[in-house]
Amino acid sequence: MKRDFLTLQDLSTAKIIDLIDLALKIKKRGRIKINALRGKIIALIFEKPSTRTRVSFEVAIKSLGGDSIYLETRQLQLSRGETIADTARVLSKYVDAIIARVYRHESLEEMAKNSEIPIINGLSDKFHPVQVLSDLVTIKEKFKRLRGIKLAFIGDGNNICNSLLIGCSKVGVNISVATPESYAPDEKIIKIALENARKSNSLVEVLNDPLDAVKGADIIYTDTFVSMGMEMEREKRLKAFLPKYQVNRELMESTGKKTIFMHCLPAHRGEEVTSDVIDGPFSIVWDQAENRLYTQEALLLELFGREVI
Repeated sequence: MKRDFLTLQDLSTAKIIDLIDLALKIKKRGRIKINALRGKIIALIFEKPSTRTRVSFEVAIKSLGGDSIYLETRQLQLSRGETIADTARVLSKYVDAIIARVYRHESLEEMAKNSEIPIINGLSDKFHPVQVLSDLVTIKEKFKRLRGIKLAFIGDGNNICNSLLIGCSKVGVNISVATPESYAPDEKIIKIALENARKSNSLVEVLNDPLDAVKGADIIYTDTFVSMGMEMEREKRLKAFLPKYQVNRELMESTGKKTIFMHCLPAHRGEEVTSDVIDGPFSIVWDQAENRLYTQEALLLELFGREVI
């Protein structure tokens, strides 16, 4: 049966935990080179630029014995009016899976609906599940547990925030989000997260004051205030977020405990975070970036039903 990975809500809590543990197992073994994906060819369709998602997936595919084809949409007939549905139907005859990075989440849903092969969300305007799955791997690695950890997300209620709300609430991580009122996460996502939290006995709260959100936080997480495709809103957004929602040393020290810093990257130093925080001793952003590779390997092994050992 075809399996897609469009949001973390697609996976059970048990499956998310299994993937986290598998990624950590792969990391402990070192860079694995096995033939689990031998004979498999995976297409990467990217409407947006990418560093970590593209490279980690391409390396993961090759490390597992598979091959990949990178396809910019301007190189495809999509750029000349061919429908997403027709493109998905055709590619289903050529490749074994599609990893897509798109502007509209509905594009992924349309692709999945018309594809015979797995579709993996490499980022959309609503969700970034592969990033947050990797973030949960990093949290488990650092704290040796997930339940009861408190994560405070400060900034824009964007795709990262949405996926953190779902992912954290699934596995029992308490999450407090602080955003300006007009940039709060989607109400539908908040509702899903609250229902998840009821089942996992965790806390979900959406606030406006960063100081309230970070009280007792084990982790402070932020992302750019101006996501890809929103460049025309840059001045308006910076005015709404700065200086109140910047993660700086003062905010980090206001938690009342030793708090680590996370960021999905790329970072805009001096905007959502100051250099002394992201480059400081409590920043684990490079561990996050590294763990993308092991998480992609775990995800690919899961989707293709292959064991590492």
